Amino acid sequence: MPVRTGWTRQQLLVAFNLYCQMPFGKMHSRNPDIIKHADLIGRTPSALAMKLTNIASLDPAITSTGRKGLEGASAADKAMWEEMQADWQQFAIEAQHAATVFGATTEFGAAVDDTFVPDEIVDYTGSTKTIQATTRVGQDFFRRSVLSAYNYRCCITGLAVPKLLVASHIIPWRVDATNRLNPRNGLCLSMLHDKAFDAGIIAITEDMTISVSRKHVTNTDHFFNSALLAYDGKLIVLPEKFHPLAEFLAYHRKYVFEP
Repeated sequence: MPVRTGWTRQQLLVAFNLYCQMPFGKMHSRNPDIIKHADLIGRTPSALAMKLTNIASLDPAITSTGRKGLEGASAADKAMWEEMQADWQQFAIEAQHAATVFGATTEFGAAVDDTFVPDEIVDYTGSTKTIQATTRVGQDFFRRSVLSAYNYRCCITGLAVPKLLVASHIIPWRVDATNRLNPRNGLCLSMLHDKAFDAGIIAITEDMTISVSRKHVTNTDHFFNSALLAYDGKLIVLPEKFHPLAEFLAYHRKYVFEP
């Protein structure tokens, strides 16, 4: 029988990891992934689902929508939320270790193509195996966290094929080490729109609409017009969790975007 004692740090790490990497709408006790993880950590599915709800009560992206019934976060929940926000990389490493200890995996929810890694991240030259493994854990955590926040849909086009989706960094990976794994520094984009975003061809404005650079606009490039320019001025679909930070989007508009 599952124990009824207070949550251990390792159990909390697994719960927070689930929160980060599972769409909000699937955080209920009937979800097979929650049932499986609850059994692994010695909790009931209801208790784990309730813990995820408690965690959600700490997420401004969730509470700002006016959802009711989100309360009950413990002091330990609040402390781990702050710890996670302060150092995403350390959290990702510890959460992965906790999952491994319990025999849990991150293979839940929509299928994710873990073989895809953005070009800017792949340089392991001179790296030790430990650094490589740590980097890979971080990549997987960031990708799953961002894609699940957007329900595995491109926030510009609505494309819902995971193998064609990218967890795109708003502030580039190489620029800001502190926020490399922060899901609020991510957008779920199609591969095409990820490349366009990185190249400064598209940006997201303060009011969360899409801005397309006029440098590449021609009357003869019909694909550009239909695949990119057609979305100019349209609202992106905001995620259920981890809204993109305004300061990150402002950095991208200032230093990457080419109006």
